[in-house]
Amino acid sequence: MMQRLTQRLKHFVFGRPPSPVRKFSSPGILLDPSDKLEEEKLRGYSPEHFYPVRIGDVFRSRYQVVGKLGYGGHSTVWLCRDLQQHVYVTLKMYEHDSSHGRREKEVYNHLRNVKSSHTGSMLVRRAIDDFQISSAENTSHQCLVHPPLAMSLCELRHRTLEKVLPEDLLKPVLIHILLALDFLHTEAKIVHTDLQENNVMLSVEDESILVDFEEAERSSPSPCKVVGGRVIYSSRDLRIPTVHGRPILSDFGEARFGSILGRQWEDVQPLVYRAPEVLLRMPWNEKIDIWNVGVLAWDLFEQKHLFYARDSNRNISDSHHLAGMIAIMGAPPKEMLQNSEYAMKFFDCDGHWIGTAEIPPLSLEKLEGHLQGTQQSLFLCFMRKMLQWQPENRASAKQLLADPWLKSI
Repeated sequence: MMQRLTQRLKHFVFGRPPSPVRKFSSPGILLDPSDKLEEEKLRGYSPEHFYPVRIGDVFRSRYQVVGKLGYGGHSTVWLCRDLQQHVYVTLKMYEHDSSHGRREKEVYNHLRNVKSSHTGSMLVRRAIDDFQISSAENTSHQCLVHPPLAMSLCELRHRTLEKVLPEDLLKPVLIHILLALDFLHTEAKIVHTDLQENNVMLSVEDESILVDFEEAERSSPSPCKVVGGRVIYSSRDLRIPTVHGRPILSDFGEARFGSILGRQWEDVQPLVYRAPEVLLRMPWNEKIDIWNVGVLAWDLFEQKHLFYARDSNRNISDSHHLAGMIAIMGAPPKEMLQNSEYAMKFFDCDGHWIGTAEIPPLSLEKLEGHLQGTQQSLFLCFMRKMLQWQPENRASAKQLLADPWLKSI
């Protein structure tokens, strides 16, 4: 009796003891070392730039890797067990000396200091820990620890029959994104700059999918390849949950904040999502995110990009990108062009188009194929509030949240 009471007092005073480190089986099916796998397919990939994570590794005497969730342009992502807090976490490990890793850490540190009751603050991913680690090759890697998230909007969209989000699902998704942006723009003073369907993920409501992930890795290890003592793993998907969580805006490796916004040009945004002012190499501000929401909404709802941005040889073409914008929005205001030296390649001094690409005979009405009548009119009106040449003419995230189409759920 006294011994049990003593144990309970210890647990109350000192907390639950750390979980033991678990053993994992040898690697699964060995793949051909000559075949490129996962991050090896990245342009400019160099093996020494990526930390050689192995399943079962423990970092910071706390985070044990239980499986690979995926990889990105500058990092690999792993599911871990937090041995101290007895929960699952996601570990994002950046490549050597990554500017994206440094920037994302700065953004998360900034967000920690923003005290807010804004609803959107709960819809932005947070880092619960960060640290640096060095490899045997003396490379340095930024590590970020997050609460786990489930599938991305890209994965969710591809699981639908028509590979698009239906209207009744698209609307709440956009509401969550706009709430997150309103918080970022008005209180955190952050511009995301990289809004795409892979960077909006659903929260985990059913943690059994994380338990199942670890058990699957332990019983049937992921296929991998071994090259020079380095193991490269295939990613494992989380089980599809019975209940989907809320959309969470994530991945701040391209985010910008501070006093520079609106004062200088910087090349940002994914190719087909670039706002006119980014394309024309003009100073930009948070309104590029609003443009981004517009083209992202189109991608999620329709079956192709709104702007293609490539020529007939599939080469990136600003001329074709601008021609597509003119087709959708009409000619840009002359006063806007006068503030862009780069615009002189595509417009004469009177604002007439002289670009090499022909302006296609397109309009939003011709391209939209899922709605009819009033609902189509409302949707296209919503789109046009975001698709404006001049940033000051675009609605804010808060204004868009009051839009009639978005509110007609």
